[in-house]
Amino acid sequence: MSKRLAVGLMSGTSVDGVDAALVSIEGAGTDTVVELVHYSTTPFPQQVKKKIFDVMSPTDSSTPLLSSLHFELGEVYSDAVLKVCQEANISVEELSFIGSHGQTVYHQPFHTEDLVASTLQIGEPSVIAYRTDTQVVSNFRSMDMAAGGEGAPLVPYTEFLLYRRKDEGRLLQNIGGIGNVTVLPEDCSLDDVFAFDTGPGNMVIDGLCEKLFGLSYDEDGTIAARGTIHPEAAREWMEWEKEFFKKAPPKSTGRELFGEVFVNRILQEYGDLRKEDLVATATFFTALSISDAYKTFIFPEHPIKEVIIGGGGSYNGTLLRMMRELLPEVTIITQEEIGYSSDAKEAIAFALLANETLHGNPSNVPGATGAKKPVILGSITQSPIKK
Repeated sequence: MSKRLAVGLMSGTSVDGVDAALVSIEGAGTDTVVELVHYSTTPFPQQVKKKIFDVMSPTDSSTPLLSSLHFELGEVYSDAVLKVCQEANISVEELSFIGSHGQTVYHQPFHTEDLVASTLQIGEPSVIAYRTDTQVVSNFRSMDMAAGGEGAPLVPYTEFLLYRRKDEGRLLQNIGGIGNVTVLPEDCSLDDVFAFDTGPGNMVIDGLCEKLFGLSYDEDGTIAARGTIHPEAAREWMEWEKEFFKKAPPKSTGRELFGEVFVNRILQEYGDLRKEDLVATATFFTALSISDAYKTFIFPEHPIKEVIIGGGGSYNGTLLRMMRELLPEVTIITQEEIGYSSDAKEAIAFALLANETLHGNPSNVPGATGAKKPVILGSITQSPIKK
């Protein structure tokens, strides 16, 4: 088996920028060997970030804006690929493929009276393929939804490949804009793996920091550490979306439930609290939602020894302290403590998923998404110039 170079791209619900992971990949399936060569992140320019939020807004969005941003983000993602290759002193011509998740601007995993279940990730792959002369795999969620799944979470397959253990059960908790957990029972097969969104990750915390302090996030949880937690408020916020929190997995969510409308409701109903107290309580709200998910849907059936935290939330020391206080029965560590990168984890995952697509291997996990069966994910956009 020969090694191939690839780039995985990820921009998540936090809408802070594009993560690019340059990796070396050998093999496929359970024989996959992957090594991170270089990681970089490219913050969204402020005007692009505004357009993303406008497109996600029911009042500010428009078809022309959506179409334009779809192609503009293709340029942004192309720049991220070129940047990570340049920083690693590797020619883009050496790449075999790119896996791009795209920017989620809408995700509705269930039918309503007027709408069918759907999801939309934008960032035109033809632009990326043209700018880099490299084939691109994108649109990962759609085939899973066609098979009756929720199209998310998709990372569990890659976590099965990289993190499963024969002798102990593990949880992989990602804390991005949204929190999601992958359950790897001890000595598990892929059929044993399940995953689901636990609720808000950094989204509510970031929203409050933006509105109250003019900051994009609470660095290391320092604002929350100065505040007083109001646990009764956090439990009331759980009640606001109790239908989601009480729903058994598989389940997924996004900005539709925990975005600006949710943050504005907090400010309207709890605006008399100190600003620091609101951020502290929002941080506790994230920890509480994760703890509640484990105790309701995981611990009764699966003995778990270790929880591995990834994503931007892994750098929030106050959030990790709250989680450890709520979950004393498990050991909570970060990706860095086992030699991986929290920042690069999801970008690496989409390079791995693209590799599976190109090998013709299914890479969804029905126990995570609710799909009727395993399916091959992604759409392939060929390089305009054969390498």
